[in-house]
Amino acid sequence: MSSKALLQRFAAWRSTQQTLALATVIETAGSTYSKAGHRILISESGDYQGLVSGGCLEGDLAAHARQVMATGIAACVTYDMRGEADELFGLGVGCNGLLRILLQRLSPADDYQPFAAISDVLLGTEAGRWGLLVDCPAEPALVGRSLVLTATGMRHIGLDPDLGTAIGKLCSAEHSAAALHRFAHAGQMLQALVAPLHPVPRLLVLGAGLDAIPLVTLADTLGWRVSLADHRPAYLAREGFGAAEQTLCAPAAELGQRLPLASYSAVVVMSHHLATDRVYLQQLAAAPIPYIGLLGPQARRERLLQDLGAGARSLHGRLHGPAGLDIGADSPESIALSILAQIQAVSPPAAELRSTVA
Repeated sequence: MSSKALLQRFAAWRSTQQTLALATVIETAGSTYSKAGHRILISESGDYQGLVSGGCLEGDLAAHARQVMATGIAACVTYDMRGEADELFGLGVGCNGLLRILLQRLSPADDYQPFAAISDVLLGTEAGRWGLLVDCPAEPALVGRSLVLTATGMRHIGLDPDLGTAIGKLCSAEHSAAALHRFAHAGQMLQALVAPLHPVPRLLVLGAGLDAIPLVTLADTLGWRVSLADHRPAYLAREGFGAAEQTLCAPAAELGQRLPLASYSAVVVMSHHLATDRVYLQQLAAAPIPYIGLLGPQARRERLLQDLGAGARSLHGRLHGPAGLDIGADSPESIALSILAQIQAVSPPAAELRSTVA
């Protein structure tokens, strides 16, 4: 399940003031469906958003979550399904892996922290890191306390300044993937999960032709936040673009003034109008967007690059035209699939946090 779907369900549950449980995978071994840092939400009714397994463990996890929601005491649940242990456990999953999952309560009284702070980062444009205390022998009640670190600040959630600074130093170090870290503090050894927080990726589609409908729809299904722009009002009024969270009707020359181009992870230029695409590319050349896809044959791309002159140099390595992987696509739907597969394959993850803690 995508981060976008998780955030949407969180907003819905939060609006009704439900108590929830946050389940975070803190450690894995062997073959597992999810990895450290993965999060799902569980409601009081046992409903859940997201998966830590292929759907095999979530019912049992929900039973543990009810206890956590009732007491407010964080708990760690371990599922060891390696070899015969799988059969002994009784689920018969056969995944041959181990999962350790930390459950903690999210309540209206605590403003749903720490997930509310996490969601702010995921819905924003700035990458961050989350530090989650998972083991504190001297004070078990501190398990689940957190901090969220971004390039512009650090937010403590239930941590005293000294412990917050210690975990903050772990978060400010270069870590490419979520992992557990042991550290000494106040005469004892503690353990914290440090996990990257990447904002939900944003896709900008330039051109609202009929072939843009499956691209917008599939990108939404994959969990992207999609914006759609075109200078033709009738095109934007077509049915089928309901998945776009933002639409813009404006001349191509106003694109950079009307949209924060730097906030997009990828853009696809598909107006099917040569002069319009040229203006789009002129503005995209100056924007730090990792992936720029251009519909049309290679000869059309070369003509547009020649028209751009020296400005075309900044598109080197970012412009993909014809857009999409060569999968034999021959329909708007399969072309949309090939484009999104290429974006997934070549786009770097959200920018790593470049921040230090004093």
